[in-house]
Amino acid sequence: MRWIQRRTRQPGAGTQRPRPRARLIGIAVLAAVAMAAGALAAAGALAAGNSPSGQDAALSPIRISPGVHNGSTSPAPPGGGLTPTEIRTAYDLWPLYRKHINGSTQTIVIVDSFGSPTIASDLAYFDKYFHLPAPPSFRVIQPVGKVPAYHASNSNRSGWAAETTLDVEWSHVMAPDASIVLVETPTSENEGTTGFPQIVKAEKYALRHKLGNIISQSFAATEQTFSAKSDYAAIRNLRGAYLLAYKDHVTVLGATGDDGVTSDKYNMVDEYTTPAVSWPATDPLVTAVGGTQLNLRAGGTRKSPDVAWNDSGGGRSIVFGRPSYQNPVRGVTGSHRGVPDIAMDASCHSSVAIYGSFYGGHAGQWSPICGTSLATPLFAGIVALAYQYAQQHGGHPLGLINPALYKIEARHEPGVVDITKGNNSQTVTNGGKTYKVKGFSASRGYDLVTGVGTVDAKYFVPELAKLAG
Repeated sequence: MRWIQRRTRQPGAGTQRPRPRARLIGIAVLAAVAMAAGALAAAGALAAGNSPSGQDAALSPIRISPGVHNGSTSPAPPGGGLTPTEIRTAYDLWPLYRKHINGSTQTIVIVDSFGSPTIASDLAYFDKYFHLPAPPSFRVIQPVGKVPAYHASNSNRSGWAAETTLDVEWSHVMAPDASIVLVETPTSENEGTTGFPQIVKAEKYALRHKLGNIISQSFAATEQTFSAKSDYAAIRNLRGAYLLAYKDHVTVLGATGDDGVTSDKYNMVDEYTTPAVSWPATDPLVTAVGGTQLNLRAGGTRKSPDVAWNDSGGGRSIVFGRPSYQNPVRGVTGSHRGVPDIAMDASCHSSVAIYGSFYGGHAGQWSPICGTSLATPLFAGIVALAYQYAQQHGGHPLGLINPALYKIEARHEPGVVDITKGNNSQTVTNGGKTYKVKGFSASRGYDLVTGVGTVDAKYFVPELAKLAG
């Protein structure tokens, strides 16, 4: 195997990054974070294969980059990254908390391959450090098979452990009184169909047992890596959980990916030199969450408006046509399903802190981390607040929230904050040749890099509760 180092990506500029030589069938390379001499060093370890044990399996979550925190906000935990207070301030959550809108009586379901062997104790340490309450209930289930034994030397497993830690800790930050169910699967999610059948089965289990109203997914596969010969039947045959969620009025979220306008080919060595987007975020029954970059003062107030994160996945689906809720933005999407629908913090210049003790060989450590894998659990927490608000004002479930998002944007309600700067253009190097892939620019109204925009939770939560469902 070979380590790769992702360089810091600058917003508004294309990005070149070293690519692995080994064949990977995972969706994207997860950056495992290490600390050395007080400085951050992070890299993604790559291995070929698709062993169910994950011992030689490819890395699979949306790429979680090591956060490069610019030092403009403080205080921070030992490893850097934004704190819960800063993120809560940035998204205007305090007025809701003061009214006891904190996720109470709600449950967020988080789905990850393998999970983390130390997640319960790591969450407890994270909560103690930041003076957060423990969730009312935190359950870890493995409904489709026991997860193989964990080995810290296996980069695939440590990668998924970092993904799991991010998902759990930061959904909890946003909705501190919501319960959490972590659904772990025993195989690594990979491009195409490997791993996805287990995820679908696990999600169906969670839905049939009514474990929660929100499902958060930080994984994806490039649409082009599925066969087009039978009209992408492989994708369509994997939609069962989303069809069931729609029927049962459960909200499903999906990260759009961290390669900007393009995405990885099946070999995970090359990237497409034309626009490419990833499923399940492109599924019309899933809310696609893209990425932004924050520029905050100490404490979390903004120095300047948010901009699009350059690596935010976004574009037009080649599998799904435009859903009716996107008819008002047909001028942007054309006849295709456009993603994302909405965007939250994902930039490595506004990374957050996670705490984990799964690395092996030493005690737990703090690490700054970023990506649409961050944006998705952040938004999951906000949706949990909206469910609670709706429950207190009539009791209706929200279900598929996408129609409501476009209504809020069309009405110019204050809960959706438009983002008008930044783009997701990329510079790709394949086989020694460099290609510039023109992306999409943030603009007034809906766009294919930030969706309808980001949120001011004080207004967004009641607006979503009123219009969804």
